[in-house]
Amino acid sequence: MFSTFRNFFAFCSKTNRKKFYTSIVLGVFSALFGALKIPAIGVMLMAILDNSITDKAIWTSFGIMLLSVLGSSLINYRSTMLQTEAGYGTATQKRMEIAEHMRYLPMGYFNENSLGQITSVTTNTMENLADVGTRVVMMVTSGIFLTGVITLMLFFFDWRIGLLAVCGLLVYLLVNLLMQRSARACSAEKVRSDSVVVEKVLEYIKGIAEVKSYHLSGKYNKKLESAIDKNAKANIGMELVLVPYLGLQSFVSKLIGVTMAAVSVYFYTNGTMPLLSCIMMLICSFMMMEGLEKAGNYSGLLRVVDLSVSRANEILDLPMMDIDGVDEAPASFDLTAEHIDFAYGEKKIIDDVSVTIPQNTTTAIVGPSGGGKTTLCHLLSRFWDVDSGAVTLGGRNIKEYSMDALMRNFSFVFQNVYLFQDTIANNIRFGQPDASMDAVIAAAKKAKCHDFIMALPDGYDTVIGESGGTLSGGERQRLSIARAIMKDAPIIILDEATANVDPENEQELLSALDELTRAKTIIMIAHRLKTVQHADQILVIDQGKIVQRGKHEKLIAEDGIYRRFVNQRELAVSWKL
Repeated sequence: MFSTFRNFFAFCSKTNRKKFYTSIVLGVFSALFGALKIPAIGVMLMAILDNSITDKAIWTSFGIMLLSVLGSSLINYRSTMLQTEAGYGTATQKRMEIAEHMRYLPMGYFNENSLGQITSVTTNTMENLADVGTRVVMMVTSGIFLTGVITLMLFFFDWRIGLLAVCGLLVYLLVNLLMQRSARACSAEKVRSDSVVVEKVLEYIKGIAEVKSYHLSGKYNKKLESAIDKNAKANIGMELVLVPYLGLQSFVSKLIGVTMAAVSVYFYTNGTMPLLSCIMMLICSFMMMEGLEKAGNYSGLLRVVDLSVSRANEILDLPMMDIDGVDEAPASFDLTAEHIDFAYGEKKIIDDVSVTIPQNTTTAIVGPSGGGKTTLCHLLSRFWDVDSGAVTLGGRNIKEYSMDALMRNFSFVFQNVYLFQDTIANNIRFGQPDASMDAVIAAAKKAKCHDFIMALPDGYDTVIGESGGTLSGGERQRLSIARAIMKDAPIIILDEATANVDPENEQELLSALDELTRAKTIIMIAHRLKTVQHADQILVIDQGKIVQRGKHEKLIAEDGIYRRFVNQRELAVSWKL
């Protein structure tokens, strides 16, 4: 229990940890004020037993009781507010820390398998910490303090009942320890199944078009249903494990109270305990049961809090790329790779590649699917770090720049464009959130998307769906280009930016690309001949190696992959319906 609290508080920021500590200190005073009910009742009972009920006795009892109620209520209010602020503040801060940490993780971490885990941690796990964690800390600590204060008061009235209470508490703690150990295994399965459900839901939603078009709804429904069923079983299983222990805890707490009451009555009948002390022992026994129940009912969730902290730390402990470096602009925008290698696990993707891309030139990269084209672009822009060799920008190794300074030099237009669920204007100014509307409109006009934006219901204030699902593929691409124009980076990487564009939008898109790439260093992955043949140099990549390089005229004269690439495209263009 205490190790869980220690880990949880260490997980919190200094400010939120201070709020939790303050609330715990307030919890001690709340318990003291709550325990004042006992002397308030004692004053009145003494007057009744002595047959001396006076105004003074009544007002004294009332005053102590009022102080108890008001004091505990006000302190509980402040303590609850502090713990709520600290709990939800911690969740908010850790979400932001995870987001910031992921900015500097290698791109290889972000795949279909990690998506469910990341989403689950930033939603379910953080919600557990904000909600469950706060309630656990509040209820467990307040219950412990109330029980502790009452136990001390028992020794004041009668040391024998105090010792009996301590023995009962030791039995209670033993049961709680057994529950914590039993919860360890099932809590891990619960948290793991939460991630799997999120992963399967995301997979199903992202692939819904393919599922429908191939009539696979039944198959994929079964996958999703299976994940949900397993999650339900994990949650039910955890409850089934905890419920017997919670029942036993409740039984032990009630048994402690009943035993204290019975022994007190026994001592009274034997003449070894005054009537007043006996009655006070009866009252204390019931208040002690209340404190134990309050602490015990939530202690079973401590393991969930512990696992939530561990899962968040798993992401925060992932090694980031080395992002420290100089924050300055490069001397030039010449980009060079020198004998670079890169592998995913055991599979080598880039094998001893060397290439020089002079400033303000266009380099086209072509080759078979899976040959390493996209990976090479990611290495040149430091989405990943090379395993060996070096990539330089302006004569300086890109690892020597700070990550933010390096990224200022690159703009990207990908085949699959991601737009955020926000206004069109905010999507365009994504890289420059303070840009004026005039600058946004100017970028949109250069990207040839001003006209279709103005045709939308709210123009630039139109809120588009997540991923831009309410727009066509060509419209999304042009908005992506407008975003890149707004950034105005000197190096542009185009990853098959025209691959999925229909003929009606192609001319508009090519015109937008001309605006984007004017007087820039261009690296393009392309499969259309018209976007390749005028490049200053063409790199043909196959199985991680550059197997051909040169201009279109040189490569077309050679027997190799490039000529076959061109012949296939020309044959495809010649087809008529």
